[in-house]
Amino acid sequence: MNFWKIIGIILLIPLSYVIGCIVYAKVTYFDPPIIELLYSNNQAPKLEGDSFSTMIWNIGYAGLGAESDFFYDGGKMMNPEEKMVHKYFDGIVNSLSDTSIDFILLQEVDSHSKRSYYLDQVSFLKAQAHKSNPFSHFVYNYKVNYIPQPWTEPMGKVNSGLLSLAKYEPYKVERHQLPGKFGFPKQLFFLRRCLLIQYFHLTNGKDLILINIHNSAYDDSGQLKAEEMAYLKTILDKEDANGNYIVCGGDWNQCPPDFAYNSLAAGKEGDYSQTNVKPLTEGGQWIYDPQTATNRKNDKAYDAEKTFTTVIDFFWVSKNISAISCHGITQNFEFSDHQPVVFKFKLNQ
Repeated sequence: MNFWKIIGIILLIPLSYVIGCIVYAKVTYFDPPIIELLYSNNQAPKLEGDSFSTMIWNIGYAGLGAESDFFYDGGKMMNPEEKMVHKYFDGIVNSLSDTSIDFILLQEVDSHSKRSYYLDQVSFLKAQAHKSNPFSHFVYNYKVNYIPQPWTEPMGKVNSGLLSLAKYEPYKVERHQLPGKFGFPKQLFFLRRCLLIQYFHLTNGKDLILINIHNSAYDDSGQLKAEEMAYLKTILDKEDANGNYIVCGGDWNQCPPDFAYNSLAAGKEGDYSQTNVKPLTEGGQWIYDPQTATNRKNDKAYDAEKTFTTVIDFFWVSKNISAISCHGITQNFEFSDHQPVVFKFKLNQ
């Protein structure tokens, strides 16, 4: 065998691997409908009272706690050690069990993913919350059978998404596929962003609508977020026009309007610029805690004195809702690269 044949074979092996990964991802591509009905019971009881509470938290699949750094954020780690995943997940479960919240909206919850050692976080959290929040719904926004990056430590299989836990029974639950994709072939290995929407009957004939959202990250141009927000606005406009009460919360991957993204990071090393979310339906309100960081830069392990932090987890509510309180829960990012936010609100009759 001559020299050039050997070189050809050496080059052909990685090329075949890359092509094979792309073909496999294309064949198994997760492509859900734009609107998917997950649950329906028009006889569900009407919500009584006018004051409720909700929590949002991106739990980072129990793989992005204080000791972690993340490949896509400039770190080295893709798959954390198994003992770390169990440590972080135990902390997440304990944090949620200590709450008495009417509606819990979680992001980045794994179900049988390699990166979290096939721990079924969805089923476990549903079971743990059953007594206090028995009505639970989960939707995938990341479902890829094999992610080959990074080449030295592939992420592998990922099944992950949004989980909403409610104390009360909704009469309808839907998954809404958000528009926008990265270019080919990157789109085959990234998230299919979506909304998880729960609808509840109220005694005044209107609806309370809870929307769990997780916008695009690594969207340097901002085009994906713009498309996602435009789709969200069509839903908010429609429901607002009908006089319904809307609470939309989660990880927006952008800061609240007029919030200086670096206001909580004075003197800390590094920087990661965040855009500010654009206005939505007229009269709506952005609710957040400006004093408590909800997200940290994840290129290194967390250091309270050095790690850059900001606010990208918050709420939008319709004009017929009054805020009672909103506070971030300081955990020193022990269990996730995000921290929970609790919001208490009142429906204006």
